[in-house]
Amino acid sequence: MPTSGTAAYRRGTRAALAALLCMAFAADAATGSALDPATEIAPFAREVAERHGLDAARVAAILGGARVLGNVLEAIQRPAESKPWRDYRPIFVTETRIARGVEFWREHADILSVASERFGVPEGIIVAIIGVETFYGSRAGNIRVLDALATLGFRYPRRSDFFRRELASFLVLGEREGLDVSAVAGSYAGAMGIPQFIPSSYLEYAVDFDGDGQRDLMGSVADAIGSVGAYLARHGWQRGGPIAVPARVNADAREAIVARGIKPHSALDELERRGVTPAEPLPAGGEAALIELDGDAGTEHWLGFTNFYVVTRYNHSSLYAMAVHQLAQAIAARRAAAGG
Repeated sequence: MPTSGTAAYRRGTRAALAALLCMAFAADAATGSALDPATEIAPFAREVAERHGLDAARVAAILGGARVLGNVLEAIQRPAESKPWRDYRPIFVTETRIARGVEFWREHADILSVASERFGVPEGIIVAIIGVETFYGSRAGNIRVLDALATLGFRYPRRSDFFRRELASFLVLGEREGLDVSAVAGSYAGAMGIPQFIPSSYLEYAVDFDGDGQRDLMGSVADAIGSVGAYLARHGWQRGGPIAVPARVNADAREAIVARGIKPHSALDELERRGVTPAEPLPAGGEAALIELDGDAGTEHWLGFTNFYVVTRYNHSSLYAMAVHQLAQAIAARRAAAGG
């Protein structure tokens, strides 16, 4: 199934990651601190052994090599999603990312077509997610996943339970997929590979889409494409359904409707009765939420449908989902104009 460019892409990705790891590990060794063997490593190792059947001594040995990184704690407290839409959009919907997205689609058109047909997710959405996450696999992260998850699991009380679960999932993933958990690099939040799956998502949703018997999100573009499609499908993507459209809003109705959140909650005819009108024709029926964004020209209002909400299951932010949606539209339009 992979195109002829996949093998070269895989080799290039691995070489780039190896170079980045060498630099990152050298810096980490000089600045990171260790977990406490008695109060942190030993209890966690016993818990992972009991819950997941891993060897406690091996878990303890792995965690003994983990480093607590200050830059991870700094990064988790200033995510891009804290920016207003007018500042967030220019990070991801750019000329360079659009042009590279068209190239990525052309290079992997066959795989994307198969994934779209199987999972019901448009090719452009899969391309855009990979484009937003890692600039099409070229920026998959240079922090050891082990260090990121250990840091956040033991030094970030606000979400320590979540990140300890992810750390446990990462260790299980290493056993099941044959990964060297001491060498896998990713983001400051422990996401990894071309599509940036966190360990629990890797375990649950990754697919072997190139048929080589391995779910390889670090090196296989085909597996990455298939896994993005599978993830969205498993979270309820509606084949052929709308994602988001601009809306005209009666100011009196706005606050109460926006406050109901981004998960679709109201029928379109009900929203129209309350002063929310789609700016373009839509099929009758269905539910939507009212999305409010702080844009360059002032407040923007959008109707977000089930598929918009599904994208937020990848990253729980309406800014992220809108960036993916608009980047996908721009890539598809550029590709169509070029006769793709």
